[in-house]
Amino acid sequence: MMRPQTYAFPLTNVEGQPMSLRHSITRLFALALLTLLGNGTPAMAAGCPAWLDHDFQKLHSSESVNLCKLAAGKPLLIVNTASHCGFTPQFKGLEALHEKYSDRGLVMIGFPSNDFLQESKDQSETATICYMNYGVKFTMLAPTAVRGADANPVFRELARQTTQPGWNFNKYLVAPDGKVIAHFGSTVTPDSKTLNQAIEKLLQGAARP
Repeated sequence: MMRPQTYAFPLTNVEGQPMSLRHSITRLFALALLTLLGNGTPAMAAGCPAWLDHDFQKLHSSESVNLCKLAAGKPLLIVNTASHCGFTPQFKGLEALHEKYSDRGLVMIGFPSNDFLQESKDQSETATICYMNYGVKFTMLAPTAVRGADANPVFRELARQTTQPGWNFNKYLVAPDGKVIAHFGSTVTPDSKTLNQAIEKLLQGAARP
């Protein structure tokens, strides 16, 4: 019986000189890592950006939600919120956006935070303001930090790609691949033409094959 032939192809460097086995393995590992990470962008985990692959507790609930499972490859509108802020009435407009675009694939997530000292220390009060006073139905999470060294991993990445929120109700429009398409400050209202046009453009792009 004939034995299968084997061939050895030594790796070479850019000058065409053979590299040691250890050097070859190290270089292959480095190339694979660069391919995975791309141009400084966090790795994708099963089609979801790694920075979204985290579990967060839902507002005033014992349940947690994984943002990758929640987003499922859809565009996102991420907002840092507060219950006792001059911009708190924007909850009504944000819910209107949710009702307008959710059937077309937009996923909205609210991140309450007391970073600006305007969030209730009682989650039940925050939940009452969101769900009862303003009729919010989009996903609201338990309060976390959204700026500085203590920021949660989602807002750390949002700040890396754009800028950290300077106040409550900053809005970050994120493509399915994890790229932040646009950042809107507190004064940009949910019904603003600028924000709605950006959402429309993103949804149209996401709908293309």
